[in-house]
Amino acid sequence: VRVLHLKENIASLARLLASTSHGGFPVVCRPKPDHAEVFQGTIKRLELCMLLENEHIFEPETNDGTFSSSHPLSYEKITVEKLPNLSRLTMLLNRYTTDPQYQQLFINLEPYINKSAMSVQAHFSLQRTYIIFRTLGLRHLTVVDQQNQVTGVITRKDLMPFPLEEKLRLQLAPQ
Repeated sequence: VRVLHLKENIASLARLLASTSHGGFPVVCRPKPDHAEVFQGTIKRLELCMLLENEHIFEPETNDGTFSSSHPLSYEKITVEKLPNLSRLTMLLNRYTTDPQYQQLFINLEPYINKSAMSVQAHFSLQRTYIIFRTLGLRHLTVVDQQNQVTGVITRKDLMPFPLEEKLRLQLAPQ
């Protein structure tokens, strides 16, 4: 599972977006240094792309892990139906992954994540999962274990009848 952290490195984020086509990502954080990372919410790919087009929100890493900037972008600025300029984004992703200065810069995702994102337990009913997808019009759903750690993501494609039948057949077939 590809997860993001509340504090994400720009170069790593650009590599992830360039190498995957996922529409959204679970965001995790470590509540205390000795604790495991737990699910905090989700963020859409388009929102991440819009954030990366605003370099002024990137910050250097601080020793205490805090962020100095308190001026997040507005909801309207990052919420789009489609990317306004795909070629510009491609150029930016390439620059962020190759220019060493972006290895030292971070973005605070906390103001932008959907903290009320749905998640289901790993052993949740398949029928109920399907009903949640249909009634809420979801594109993806985060799967967590009993400690709220991300273990997977279910997409609409996963719940289509034919792939689902094949996966069940393979699971139930004798070894």
